[in-house]
Amino acid sequence: MRTVDLILKKKAGQKLTREEIDFLIGGTVGGSIPDYQISAFLMAVCFRGMDEEETTDLTRAMRDSGQIVRLEGIRGVKIDKHSTGGVGDKTTLVAGPLAAACGLKVAKMSGRGLGHTGGTLDKMESIPGVRIDLTQEEFVRQVNEHGIAVIGQTGDLVPADKKLYAMRDATGTVDSIPLIAASIMSKKLAVLNDVLVLDVKFGKGAFMQTLELGRQLARSMVDIGRGMGLSTAALLTDMDRPLGRAVGNAMEVREAIDCLKGKGPSDLEELAVAICAEHLVMGGVAADREAASKLLKQKLASGEAYAKFVEFITAQGGSEKALDDMPRAPHEHAFPSPDSGYVGAIDCLAVGHAAMLLGAGRETKESTIDHAVGLLVDKRLGDPVERGEPLVRLHYADARRRDAAAAALAGAFRIDSARPSPGPVVHEVIRP
Repeated sequence: MRTVDLILKKKAGQKLTREEIDFLIGGTVGGSIPDYQISAFLMAVCFRGMDEEETTDLTRAMRDSGQIVRLEGIRGVKIDKHSTGGVGDKTTLVAGPLAAACGLKVAKMSGRGLGHTGGTLDKMESIPGVRIDLTQEEFVRQVNEHGIAVIGQTGDLVPADKKLYAMRDATGTVDSIPLIAASIMSKKLAVLNDVLVLDVKFGKGAFMQTLELGRQLARSMVDIGRGMGLSTAALLTDMDRPLGRAVGNAMEVREAIDCLKGKGPSDLEELAVAICAEHLVMGGVAADREAASKLLKQKLASGEAYAKFVEFITAQGGSEKALDDMPRAPHEHAFPSPDSGYVGAIDCLAVGHAAMLLGAGRETKESTIDHAVGLLVDKRLGDPVERGEPLVRLHYADARRRDAAAAALAGAFRIDSARPSPGPVVHEVIRP
């Protein structure tokens, strides 16, 4: 089998066999296929695509390139969730404890933020004492005892994805749905959970800019899950506006806590309940989504979801007191509205970029972040506003960063004379 023949085959739009895909991925990880041939293969896929069977075979080969995290020691239905990345997305910190409060077992490996999107691990590390580097034994024990654990991905997980992602980034082949789907699902499938719910963002603040592109990605990932025996569903959710009000690590944790206490933003609660409702039905806890939603709202109202969050954080080295000791930025700056009217549109990408410039996110993987800084969106889509009234409040430590963030926000809010009608947070649910 020769790599060049497989490149030519895909270049001609022909279907690759599982054995051919295994050969390519094995050579990529083992180093027998040079980078220039990997790049050519990726470009051929980018132009010619892959069908469902090919994409599933690619995902399987990538998953099997490294460690498989086996969870047989965990008793009960094991669930996972994944977001494709958004602005203000602290949903795991709400949905995880909420699902665990209903009896499901949340065994989750999460990532860090890069660019304008935040990472769950960064948010958790803003809580003093919290560890995200549990051993496999600690991870399993915590899920059994407390119903939830969230840790970082191990270095041995899906090495093929690390190699291919670096090549995609360097060769302009990132925006291929089969390659995106295989990248995400190979990591999810490397942890042997029973149920996976995907939160596929679309819009200005998401990687997938349109509903149709988001739908294609969601469908591909659900099909991969089905093909590999994982019960999978995907929600298509709006990222043309920040989720909630807070954007920034410690600030987002505080907002998640408010939500768990029944006092958070309605859109964050709506999304967390929708995700968990899928988990409960697919996991056999609720007969239908209406019953699931009712149970979930009871868990929020009763305080059980918040109690589970405290239990989860304490098990990983934090405490309820540590939640009061999370860092706060020393300064605040109001970003005023240029006109009176209604907030007609928000450039979500600009909001995320402003938070990154403040120090809440990473420009590169090597960047350090400031857990304290971020911003609060005072005026959300459809809200009335007077000229000079704050649209956003910047929480900052460095005046130069504040000025850069304020410049990034110029023009990010469109003020209209008529009040718009914001659409739903969840637009569709894709199921097998």
